Amino acid sequence: MTMINRLGKNARKASFLLAKLETASKNEALLKIAEGLEAEIPYILKENAKDIAKAKENGITDIMIDRLYLDAERIQTIAAAVRDVAQLDDPIGQVVRGYTNIDGLKIVQKRVPLGVIAMIFESRPNVTVDAFSLAFKTGNAIILRGGRDAIHSNIAFVTIMRQILGRLGLDENSVQLVEDTSHALAEDLMAAVDYIDVLIPRGSANLIQTVKDKAKVPVIETGVGNVHLYVDESADLEMASSIVINAKTQRPSVCNAAESLIVHEKIAQEFLPKLEKAIKQVHPVEFRADEKALTIFADAKPAKIEDYAAEFLDYVMSVKVVSDLDEAIAWINTYSSHHSESIITRDLRSAERFQDEVDAAVVYVNASTRFTDGFVFGLGAEIGISTQKIHARGPMGLEALTSTKFYINGNGQVRH
Repeated sequence: MTMINRLGKNARKASFLLAKLETASKNEALLKIAEGLEAEIPYILKENAKDIAKAKENGITDIMIDRLYLDAERIQTIAAAVRDVAQLDDPIGQVVRGYTNIDGLKIVQKRVPLGVIAMIFESRPNVTVDAFSLAFKTGNAIILRGGRDAIHSNIAFVTIMRQILGRLGLDENSVQLVEDTSHALAEDLMAAVDYIDVLIPRGSANLIQTVKDKAKVPVIETGVGNVHLYVDESADLEMASSIVINAKTQRPSVCNAAESLIVHEKIAQEFLPKLEKAIKQVHPVEFRADEKALTIFADAKPAKIEDYAAEFLDYVMSVKVVSDLDEAIAWINTYSSHHSESIITRDLRSAERFQDEVDAAVVYVNASTRFTDGFVFGLGAEIGISTQKIHARGPMGLEALTSTKFYINGNGQVRH
């Protein structure tokens, strides 16, 4: 029996038990796990230090190491997110709709677990706990396959969670980790149609594309963020500068950080020099600009066509000057990864058109795109941000990890 088959069988068995677990029992387990994570901070930090040391040895950039790094405060934040999930309403068993049809059949549609979720992700060991807590609350077993760069941290988190589940008399296989980070095992997981109900990749564009190309199980695409900010001709330029600086520099390694700036030509001459000066006070950013913007910046590089579609995850930003709102919307819809987009404007009509016509999961007016986050949106922890147009779009919380089932009750009806 292959490793993936063994994990899959374990997960399938656990999923049947989880589906019957009452909300109070799930909440109790989550609260115990939050306590356990905090109690084991020294152990987690020791294991995380191994990952950080290896990343530095391999020449990983400081920005990417930040995605990997844990400290006591970050672990406490992870534990707090687990507690938040425990406080959320359990969607399992919720009635979506109920009615009696023309044949007298009583029809009720209820939310049920998906079953077994697999997740392939990179860096960010907090994903291990976030994904488990959401899957567990919704009665789903989960198989996690993180990247080799976070393997020690991921093992630590999963070990703690499994131990606590076992002490509570629950199936430890509600959460399992693929500890072999080879590509071959990842591809086996992608093909495990007998066990996996849905696969969620979370990471780089390359990872997500690989999963889309090779997976045989259903996939929910998440999170590549070529995020745009459009500064309209009527924008408050101080507000615009503040939003651009926050969206680009506050944490450039995450998928909701801005990668592309679009500026209306009527305010470009005034706005771009102000932004360039102000952003240097926070952190220098390399602007890769089109021909018009290049003549305005004091220090910028000519943009290549691929820069406009890039997720830099760094202090780099493409810049495009446009003649009107129509051009801005068309530009975004051409190069967007359909994650998050924002307009800075005083014009209500422009704001409404932008939100209606831009094709993205989240569309902002006069706000930083850094808010695209399940916790911020009140969903508790987040398993990912879907950029697809399926049942889940945008930050995916509890409801996104459910399916529905029709419950039909009759009194002897037959179809003629």
